Amino acid sequence: MVPRLRRTSQGRAILIRTSVIRFLNGLPEYRRQTRRLVSPAGALSLSLSVSLLTGGCASQDYPFVDVAQANARAEQGPRLDAGDKLRIVVFDEPSLTGEYEVATSGAVTLPLISDVPASGSTTGQVADAITGKLAQGGYVLNPRVAVDIVSYRPFYILGEVGKPGEYTYAGELSLLQAVAKAGGFTARANKGTIVVMRKSWGGGRRVNVGDPALLVMPGDTITVSESMM
Repeated sequence: MVPRLRRTSQGRAILIRTSVIRFLNGLPEYRRQTRRLVSPAGALSLSLSVSLLTGGCASQDYPFVDVAQANARAEQGPRLDAGDKLRIVVFDEPSLTGEYEVATSGAVTLPLISDVPASGSTTGQVADAITGKLAQGGYVLNPRVAVDIVSYRPFYILGEVGKPGEYTYAGELSLLQAVAKAGGFTARANKGTIVVMRKSWGGGRRVNVGDPALLVMPGDTITVSESMM
């Protein structure tokens, strides 16, 4: 029989880290196994390796986010990143018009012109960049370009929620609405503080659930830890 860990704070951290790595690996038994306790020997190895991969998402060392400041930036609209799908229209040029996806390199590849950087840009900035490349190369006379979003990259909810996993980003969504979409908190969930990982932050931030609602952004990873009580 596999020995079980006591439910110490270290044990809770291991459970959360286990759920993160299994989700990222896409294991089909994810929901069933996220709460499985591992042996002490395996726990140490898993804790060390996953801490490197996840930046210690269960850690309490993350700073608290300035929700008002974060929301002010969010209200300006999401910036593009890998996985976003775009509808690019080059007027009077049907061979160039179509749907394109931002690659892992952060660029969009169109016929005739080299890759166009898109990561961190708005749709308007991408349209201007495509227009400039088409004009510079002499491929299109007086090019006119429009870029619209087809779909954004998903966001993720892990840990102590009813249905952890990947969710489609479909417009303005608060943190608590995202948790509700994932089936709400479990009975063991820490309902006071949630950790949110966001690329533009360069890491994780803690959010007090009682604060003004943080707006979720495409690509966010939300982790609900187990309560210490």
